[in-house]
This record gives sequence, structure tokens and C-alpha cells, in this order.
Amino acid sequence: MLNAEDVTFGGSSLERAAHYREDTQKLKELQKSGKAIVIWRGKPLFDYETRALMRIDPEHAILTEAIANPIFLGIEEDGTAIFAHDISSWDDPMRDEAALANFFDPSQNHYPGFSETQVFTELRGVMAKLTIRDAELAATGRGIFEWHRIHGFCAKCGGKSEPSMGGWQRDCPSCGAHHFPRTDPVVIVLATKGNSILMGRSHGWPDGMYSLLAGFMEPGETMEAAARREVFEESGIRLGAIRYLSSQPWPFPASLMIGCAGEAENNEITIDPKEIEDARWFTREEVFAATHGQNPMLKPARKGSIAHFLIHRWLSDTLD
Repeated sequence: MLNAEDVTFGGSSLERAAHYREDTQKLKELQKSGKAIVIWRGKPLFDYETRALMRIDPEHAILTEAIANPIFLGIEEDGTAIFAHDISSWDDPMRDEAALANFFDPSQNHYPGFSETQVFTELRGVMAKLTIRDAELAATGRGIFEWHRIHGFCAKCGGKSEPSMGGWQRDCPSCGAHHFPRTDPVVIVLATKGNSILMGRSHGWPDGMYSLLAGFMEPGETMEAAARREVFEESGIRLGAIRYLSSQPWPFPASLMIGCAGEAENNEITIDPKEIEDARWFTREEVFAATHGQNPMLKPARKGSIAHFLIHRWLSDTLD
């Protein structure tokens, strides 16, 4: 697919320097001369004025809020090492707990000493504003910290595990087991029939919000089989040949979105109401109008998502 690595969160080719992860002394040296990105409850520190993920000096006072050792993310082209710090223990008195629990959190959180434009903000809300490098750093840091948050105990013996390898591993001192960050593969399918595209909506989505059908792959299943199964289960549409288009790391919380395309073999939609609320065929003209805010029945896919990426390429006829 043309421009397949232009999708948000992918394509920056960060040098992750995995060979340094087990060298504790080297990591300490890199941290002293490197830069830090800061994350609070999954929200990166972002500067709306510069439209950039903030990079903080290692001696900055905000890093004293960190609840654990940082994650070594990698080394940039100029030799600067980048570490991610989690300061979720910071108690923001102005936090909106209801907003934090939402699917999309529109609230912003200001740490004392930073300017009004420098705030912790929902990654979904700024992902389309980030450079490809900033997007990869933010997604990686967010994803690894979320993994640590929910995998604090050994899956083999139940004992408490400890971070190691620059944050890329957890070790169990009780039984010696090693655990690694989890990534869940998800197929997202550009299903077409002539001049139309198949999209569906989940329960509770805002009015007019539709997206490409998607679902988790199962053990022992190929990408092609998963794409056919998910589309059929959710919509009753059977697909023929499946082809890979592009992929996207999706840190909400830890998925790899595998974008693929398939031509439908039937037209009639029969949804599974347990899976989705609705599914429809939309013509190219209807989708094009939606991207320009001229279709009151359909909202465009969120910029930065792989759904938006694939739909845009379908509209512009640049899938091949």
C-alpha cells in the first residue's frame, strides 16, 4: 500500500537501542544526559503552543513525582536518549474524575510551574497534531506504563513481579519467570462493494459516528480468517480475498491494528446486536461529504486513527 507507514504512531524509525536495556550503568548515564517525556494517568505532557510532546531535562522537579523507574524508549538521531516517566501518583486537586473515566477525556491537567499551554492531555485528542516521532514516543510510553499497571503479579505463580530491562520486562523473584509487554492483534477491515464501504457503530457512540468493522484475532487464526470472521459475525457480510494494507500500534490500551481490505460477496446486512448497534453501506460520495462536514448523518473518522487513514486512501484511490 502506498504511504503505509504514514499512519499515526508508526513510521518514525526510533532507534530503540534494546542492547542497552540490560546495562543498568549505561542506562543511568543515558538518563543523566537525556530527556524525559512525562505521562500522568495515560495523558502525555503536551505543549499546545509548539504543538509538541514536551521533553523535560532530567533534573526537572516534576520528575520527583515519578512512582517508579522510567522506561527507556530509545535514542534519537542526535544521540539524545529518551525516557518516559509516570507521575500518576501526583494528586491534581483540579482533576475531573468523571472525565478521566470516560472513553475520551476532554479535560486537561496543569502541573504547577508550567505555562497555560503546557498540559497533560488525552492522547486521542492530540494524536493528529503530533510529529511521527512524538507520536511513537507517546504511544510507546503510554502503552508500557499501562502494561506495568495491570501486570504487577506473576501469571505463573501469582507472586509480585518487578520491572527490569529498562522497563521492557517484569521478573518474578519467587519463581524466576520473565514477562514481556502484551500486544493484542486486531483486524480492522475496509470492506467494499462496488462504490460503497461497510461501516458500523458500537453501542453508546455519539450520533452519526461510524467506523470500519474491527475485532480481536483469536489463537490459531490467520489475519485473513479473522477479517472474514469478524465482518460476518458483526454484519452478516461475507468477504472474498483479503489483502493487507497497513498497521498501527494503538495504545488504548495495547493493540496492534492490522488494516486490511476485502470485497463483499453479498449486500444484505444482518447485525449482531450484542456486537454492534448498526452497520450500513455508505457510498463514496456520502463518505466524501462527511469528511468535509457536509453529511449530517455521518461523522468523519477521528484523524490519527487507522480507520481515518484507510478511508482517506480509499477515497483518494491510493490503496494500491
